[in-house]
Amino acid sequence: MATTDLPTPAADALAFSNALQRRIADEISAAGGWIGFDRFMDLALYAPGMGYYSGGAHKFGAAGDFVTAPELSELFAWALASQVQEILSLSAPYVLEVGAGSGRLAADLLQDLERRAALPEQYAILDLSGELRARQRATIEAAVPHLVERVRWLDRLPDRFDGLVLANELLDAMPVHLVVWGTETDEQMILERGVVLDRNGQTFRWDDRPASPRVRDAALTVADENELPVGYLSELGLAARDWTASWGQIIGRGALLLIDYGFPRHEFYHPQRDTGTLMCHYRHRAHTEPFFLPGLQDITAHVDFTAIAEAGFEAGLDVLGYATQASFLLNCGLTEALARIPTDDHGRYLPQAQAAQKLISPAEMGDLFKVIALGKGLDDALIGFAHNDRRLTL
Repeated sequence: MATTDLPTPAADALAFSNALQRRIADEISAAGGWIGFDRFMDLALYAPGMGYYSGGAHKFGAAGDFVTAPELSELFAWALASQVQEILSLSAPYVLEVGAGSGRLAADLLQDLERRAALPEQYAILDLSGELRARQRATIEAAVPHLVERVRWLDRLPDRFDGLVLANELLDAMPVHLVVWGTETDEQMILERGVVLDRNGQTFRWDDRPASPRVRDAALTVADENELPVGYLSELGLAARDWTASWGQIIGRGALLLIDYGFPRHEFYHPQRDTGTLMCHYRHRAHTEPFFLPGLQDITAHVDFTAIAEAGFEAGLDVLGYATQASFLLNCGLTEALARIPTDDHGRYLPQAQAAQKLISPAEMGDLFKVIALGKGLDDALIGFAHNDRRLTL
């Protein structure tokens, strides 16, 4: 979709975006005229008080730019609660959700865990956006006001944690490096795609430069494992790898459960996927122009789940399971969760049945979204991966 076909923002939103553009332009100038795309993405999404996730734009649900699984249906949390309950019983009664969005998943999970008599002693949320924290609290207070006292907001990762760490659609929003494998004159050259200012000093454009040692080494590893055509463009999710690895020193007994869209490495770097997976979301429209309205649109990339598994394993975490979202939710009892809604309550049952279909349909979220579990000290097989565990594809 061309950006000219996208809705025009209100004057105050446009002024907000223009201010962030000036902030990014100043950083490019201070850096000598070039920054890697990973830094541009970091500023566009997380610049304090200005980035997409740190500012005040409405992001989730029908009034925002995209709909996540928890916003789509409470059935997502109802099924997920089976896995949460099991992990808490095997480790410790604590949940830490990283990047809790609107708070919908936390509210629905707490409600269903209470129904199961399996409430955690504490449900912590790590989210640095004050605006999102306020929205999360309001969502939880409206749904389960008597459970708000169990919820705690954190400012940083804990030094030590036992229990379940949960992240739904977090990794896809972590900054990525853009890499070009080979040029017409040098097939072995590894270039990193960055951002510079146009001659007017106000608009952004692409510029490729030789990659830094770390980016180059990671890119060469990808090239060794995959047959990539000359000029192949894709992403390296080094920030997601580093974040995953950090839990190796934090988790004592428990699990990291990550839900996101992506592929194992051999599918991520398929020769025909030669322009990468970078995607932007604005008012429920998807397009590929990250320079459009910084601060007002989401910027994402698919997840290389092989890289996530490797990072966790090298940091001392066991890979406990890897499955499509469809298999995971069905293993966790999505069908039984839907059956809790009376079929003669058409106003409620039919929309929920449609939502369940979207969650598991291969043409919707069922196959593209994956679930991976990494952990320590958990010897039992997890219910979410009881059937169709795809660890061997990583």
